[in-house]
Amino acid sequence: MPLSIGIVGLPNVGKSALFQTITKKQVNIANYPFCTIDPNVGVVEVPDERVDKLAELTKSAKKIYTTIEFFDIAGLVKGANQGEGLGNKFLANIRETDAIVYILRAFSNKDIINVQSEINPLADKDILDTELILKDLETIEKRINSKEAIKELEILKKIKELLANGKILSEQSFNNEELKIVSQYQLLTMKPRLYLLNGRDEEVPQDVVAEFKKNNWPFLIIDVLTELESADLGREERLALGLPQESELDILIKKAYELLGLITFFTTGIDETRAWTIKKGERAPQAGGVIHSDFETHFIKAEVIHWQTLLDINGFVKAREKGLMRTEGKEYVVQDGDVIEIKHNA
Repeated sequence: MPLSIGIVGLPNVGKSALFQTITKKQVNIANYPFCTIDPNVGVVEVPDERVDKLAELTKSAKKIYTTIEFFDIAGLVKGANQGEGLGNKFLANIRETDAIVYILRAFSNKDIINVQSEINPLADKDILDTELILKDLETIEKRINSKEAIKELEILKKIKELLANGKILSEQSFNNEELKIVSQYQLLTMKPRLYLLNGRDEEVPQDVVAEFKKNNWPFLIIDVLTELESADLGREERLALGLPQESELDILIKKAYELLGLITFFTTGIDETRAWTIKKGERAPQAGGVIHSDFETHFIKAEVIHWQTLLDINGFVKAREKGLMRTEGKEYVVQDGDVIEIKHNA
């Protein structure tokens, strides 16, 4: 399944512009299983030069990158947790995503109406946090009052107290047993989040930047309008116009991968070179399961080489001659950049 990110923000903060940028880069999803598209979902490829280089090395007929789904969650307003501004529907949409990107207005364009009394990214963040917290409180209170909750009552009360004190659950500490219980409820404040300050670097006050750094809130400063206007440009064209070679959207995608603790491994051959996503710390059989469920249950061993080593030695034949292909068993922890061939008896 593709990684999915929900884009949330107050009205007129640049969500539509970001989503337009995403849909300009949207891929034809025919190559990707399990994808259904709806007007507020954009599927984009995760840029990865390693795919390009491996495909060139093994003369692959096609290249398949990993993908990421962006869900455009319509603008939240105060009271969304009670259904204001169709809030319930949109809060429900956030439940389906792996992580959340908060878009916070930092730009000062007077032509775009600001629904708040001032441009204040921290105040906007508080409003969004509050709406998600209140929705989670409602979920937890319903659960506490149900007959099935007896075994979970202690942790439910702990969660309720944290939420009542305005705490974001993803920033709190839980033991493994508690996490097992908490994860059942798809709580909105348990989702990892990334903060996108929409504006130019000079438009974001230093005290705001300092506050994000002090709290270890992962953030990016992106001028979304500039990205929308340059979405169709190639790397050389971007450089010619004085823009960074890598698009800010690509940086956003990479940051989301880091946030979720994801890494990429590869399969490559004459038919295709393909990037696959796996959680950091997972083992070779799980990597097999990402490719095909039978490969995990019928796993025998994996042949592994780092992608750069494979390029340097100029292919599998020489890698085997030089003994650079490693045979790994069930306990092997997959590393970012591994090229893997799974041996199985499925």
